[in-house]
Amino acid sequence: MAYTALAGVILVLGIFIVLAAGRLLFKGSWFLGWLRGMTGILLLAVAVLLTLSAFDLYSYQQLTKEQTIATLNFTKTAPQRFQVSVVDSRSGNEQVHELSGDLWQLDARIIKWNKILAGIGLSTGYRLDRLSGRYYSLEKEHSEPHTVYQLGDTNSLLDIWSWLREYGQVVAIVDASYGSATYLPMQHGALFSVNLSTTGLLARPLNDPAKTAVENWQ
Repeated sequence: MAYTALAGVILVLGIFIVLAAGRLLFKGSWFLGWLRGMTGILLLAVAVLLTLSAFDLYSYQQLTKEQTIATLNFTKTAPQRFQVSVVDSRSGNEQVHELSGDLWQLDARIIKWNKILAGIGLSTGYRLDRLSGRYYSLEKEHSEPHTVYQLGDTNSLLDIWSWLREYGQVVAIVDASYGSATYLPMQHGALFSVNLSTTGLLARPLNDPAKTAVENWQ
């Protein structure tokens, strides 16, 4: 909810800037008109950036406490080949992918705010990012093809998370980090959950095939 509200505020700010830019661009007098035009174009550019930021932030979901963000169900289709059903716990959306290998890992993008902003309701936000597979054997890890799938994509032209990762030291109020669940074994019929807390991602087996796979692997 907080990320929807934040995206809405940024979008409204962008609209106001567009209106201000329009007023500056369409008033008369040559030099002042040129100056207004340059200022208007700059404001339009800022408005576009704010609008794209709003669309990207809207794709993040708020974390208020440790919660399940996804469940994964595995079906073996061939040796070292699994069909994986990934269900987003908040939206209920399901994605089905084919993973090669023996182990799986799910990654998420995480945005954390400083204590002041967190205190007024801007809790940690997240977005599912990638699902990948790997092999037990180092030889196969180097020789066999890898399977990696993008789980979250807003189609936004501006990626706020990547920008914060690159220039986060400049923006002290917010931090972008990468959360990865520990690699766990794939097993026919196994069901896993992935939980997110303020410390990162944690994958848990939910049924007997998953628990057996983890016990045998460890």
